[in-house]
Amino acid sequence: APQSRFLQNQDLLIAAYCVPFAYADFHRRFLAGKSLIIGCPKLDDTDKYHQKLVEIFKNNKINSLTVLHMEVGCCFGLTGLIRSALQEAGSDLVPQEIVIGVDGTIKDK
Repeated sequence: APQSRFLQNQDLLIAAYCVPFAYADFHRRFLAGKSLIIGCPKLDDTDKYHQKLVEIFKNNKINSLTVLHMEVGCCFGLTGLIRSALQEAGSDLVPQEIVIGVDGTIKDK
């Protein structure tokens, strides 16, 4: 639900589906203490994602936002989708973007 206890006053991690498979220490390094939303900008309906994210950003106090995706081109769409939803929601959250390489390492932007 766009307004949910697991989102209120939380640190939110939005991750691409592939990341936990590519980055072996995903749970300890990135997920610990955060609420998780997971998806794929290539294989899923991004219009539905966008609308759901707008509602989430409008209806919840989120302390921080981390976007975690792979280095492949289609995955960068996740960041654009999130920025667009933040803007439409009127949110001043600034997402931290972390890119994971296909070799399982953290890449510089």
